Amino acid sequence: MPMLAIHDQLLPYVAKLPERPASAVTLVVIHCTELPDLAMAREYGEKVLYESGTGASGHYYIDRDGAIYRYVPGTRVANHVRGHNPPSIGIELVNQGRYPHWFDSRRQSMTEPYSAAQIASLLALLAQLRKEYPNLRNIAGHEDLDTAHVPASDDPGREVPRKLDPGPLFPWSEVLAGSALTRIGTERESRGTPV
Repeated sequence: MPMLAIHDQLLPYVAKLPERPASAVTLVVIHCTELPDLAMAREYGEKVLYESGTGASGHYYIDRDGAIYRYVPGTRVANHVRGHNPPSIGIELVNQGRYPHWFDSRRQSMTEPYSAAQIASLLALLAQLRKEYPNLRNIAGHEDLDTAHVPASDDPGREVPRKLDPGPLFPWSEVLAGSALTRIGTERESRGTPV
């Protein structure tokens, strides 16, 4: 099997992120960027948001053409999902999601499909991560773990999900069957079956 091509583009603050042993990684969290392109996702990832001098970012980004970029090494704790960062690796798929109306109650549909190239690269990356992280057994969507609601931007009297990614068009059946990981954080917990 050929070596998976991963383009290292580490974030400027990566040395400020906490270190962890490979054995600490038990979970992969799937995200979508909810932004129009990889360049804008990079801009968001580089923003310093916390007193530690770090920001919010996944470990890996997969562009629509299947190219894989590493922004944070897996042996560092990235800020990508509230309450679940220490044991997890975040993988971001470039996808519009609800951009730019994330919290508009009238625009909560996610209509951009994930490309076949993205899903093929995701499956290859998951296979590699299973080899690198011996305790990696579980997978979740961002929406499975961050179930908070926020006031809608168009009507503060209504609430919308804070996170919906990777969303309804993500091919969970294919990914679960191809990764041998167990989906957690949802009532739909399953292994390789449609959810």
